[in-house]
Amino acid sequence: MTDTLSAADERPDGAMLDRLEGYYDAVPRSSARAEDFGPLTLFHREGPGWPFYARPTPGRAGAVGAADVERVRARQRELGVPESFEWVAETTPSLRAAALESGLVVHEHPLMVLAPEAPVPDLPTRGDVAVRVLGPDDPLLASALAVPHLAFGAPGTGVGEAGAAELDAAVRERAGDGSLEESAGRIRAGLTRVAAAVADGRALCAGQHQPVGPVSEIVGVGTLPAARRRGLALGVTAALVADARSQGVETLFLSAGDDDVARLYARLGFRRLATALIAEPAS
Repeated sequence: MTDTLSAADERPDGAMLDRLEGYYDAVPRSSARAEDFGPLTLFHREGPGWPFYARPTPGRAGAVGAADVERVRARQRELGVPESFEWVAETTPSLRAAALESGLVVHEHPLMVLAPEAPVPDLPTRGDVAVRVLGPDDPLLASALAVPHLAFGAPGTGVGEAGAAELDAAVRERAGDGSLEESAGRIRAGLTRVAAAVADGRALCAGQHQPVGPVSEIVGVGTLPAARRRGLALGVTAALVADARSQGVETLFLSAGDDDVARLYARLGFRRLATALIAEPAS
């Protein structure tokens, strides 16, 4: 019996899960090096940007064991990158036990796919805030790339302290590190699309989708903590949905932070497909 299921009729929505597995393997390869560890593949970024992770190797038979996880973790420590693993619970069920045995903590996130019949959302109008897609030379791109870092540094949905001053400081700190140029290049190449809710010359919320052929994932939607509870994340997600549809994307998906966030995404037509798992050392 194989651990990674591939036949569409072996589990609910198997064809969709197989499509996502192909995407998960393909999308990091445009900006990361892949190292083969048998049932696992380690991606590590070459250049600035979010660090990558290890994940199951598509099509490999057999269960993933703790020893497989330990080999990858040793290499991640050698490279000085986060000891992080990402996968879909229903596709590679043995990896959860292996990660736990290795001493990692496993976090669950609803994996959601946009229903084909969902209408293209209208871009919201929110007073002085404009929601739009940013081009590679947009002067607001720097703040759009910085704001998710502040958002994820203060988890949750409650209004936080980090505001305009902290965002401006984050933009200055990232200036010259190559991340802006790298992202602009990906936008020009059609590998990344960025949307933002902007006001007063700053991006208060931003997110991206990463198209690979007819499939794309919405990632990194984050709101400046001081600007939360204004519906900005939903507006940015709506802009990403509309953009993806206009670009010919047929399968659009995302991982929600938790069930409460998943209910918000359901308002745009996303439905739960499976469970995305992230394993990392305890903080």
